[in-house]
Amino acid sequence: MKENKLDTITNLFEGSEIRSIWDKEKEDYYFSVVDVISALTDSKEPRKYWSVLKARLKKEGSELTTKCSQLKMVASDGKIRLRDALDTEGIFRLIESVPSPKAEPFKMWLASLGKERIDEVFDPEKAIDRAIDYYRKKGYSDSWIEVRLKGILNRKKLTDVWKENGITENYEYGLLTNEIYKAWSGMKANEYKDFKGIRKESLRDNMTDIEVILTDLGEVTARDIAKQERPQGLKDNLKVAKRGGKVSKIARESYEKETGRSAITSENTIGGRYVDTNKQLNNKN
Repeated sequence: MKENKLDTITNLFEGSEIRSIWDKEKEDYYFSVVDVISALTDSKEPRKYWSVLKARLKKEGSELTTKCSQLKMVASDGKIRLRDALDTEGIFRLIESVPSPKAEPFKMWLASLGKERIDEVFDPEKAIDRAIDYYRKKGYSDSWIEVRLKGILNRKKLTDVWKENGITENYEYGLLTNEIYKAWSGMKANEYKDFKGIRKESLRDNMTDIEVILTDLGEVTARDIAKQERPQGLKDNLKVAKRGGKVSKIARESYEKETGRSAITSENTIGGRYVDTNKQLNNKN
């Protein structure tokens, strides 16, 4: 598989996130094995479950483990790491080794995914329709969805400009994004997530209308400055990213002065907050 043939996607099965990669050349998915096991078993330690199962399958002489690919996927801490992944056929075989009442529904879900993606190759509008349906089911308003989709397009335009200006590494994109966030919100992306009490969930999907607008404003400003001045390399692009974020900071201050309320909120869409038990223990001590 060639890297430029792969699109990383997060699909949902009954509310469980399944990290997936779509191979355009093969027209097939590769799924995170740990995520599939987590969805099928509700195990609190799916990684350990897979480790034990993999050892058993190897002992039995199963070819399934040899068909595993190591693919780059976003981990819970936001970093890119190699993960065991299987194509659709491999996942079907994996299901046979995992006793679960969800096996049949999961098989039907797998079968529908392939058709959806192939249809989207020929008609990209279907992908947009699917995204809108997803957000509506999650309870987002149409006005929020409209802003969010425009933001996705603006973000793509920004990363294209960064690439033209010599930005090539994933960590560089992360640093530039953090510079914009820090300039207007005072927090890096991971700190913003902690503030909202979320982990691997999308930060922007957990933002209010005004938070999304301010984020987009900072990125659009940074993009337009970078497009005009053409800074080269990380150092100069960081300065431009900060300037873009400062425009959002001015807008934020104006909003808060006029409304008398904070533009930043700890509210999220998961209906709760993850608890950092280590932090709690440290506080008690």
